[in-house]
Amino acid sequence: MSLPPPHSERFTTAVQGTVFGRRNQVVSRLRLGDYLILVPDPPGTDEPAVWVHAPGGDVAGHLSPTIAAWLAPWMLAGGRCAAEVEKLGGEDVASWRRLIIRVHCRLDSAEVV
Repeated sequence: MSLPPPHSERFTTAVQGTVFGRRNQVVSRLRLGDYLILVPDPPGTDEPAVWVHAPGGDVAGHLSPTIAAWLAPWMLAGGRCAAEVEKLGGEDVASWRRLIIRVHCRLDSAEVV
């Protein structure tokens, strides 16, 4: 992998889809600063998503399709990402604003946070 990320190396974004299934329970267990795992859909997916997993592997939601459109292919080509919880909202906050994360992209497998 010799190409830098096609957009910012570090960015903040909301996590979408946090209210489906038991994801709201997953989000309620998170704390500020918790590390998260980003996982792209497998190669060949028409519109790949990037899934956000809590410690332990539970799915908390996904990144926006706009971000996933460039981030998933970059990750599948060898790019590495780490994420951490930057902001949490309760049930009184719109679902698409409840979980805000900071993402850090790297070219290699070195520490990314």
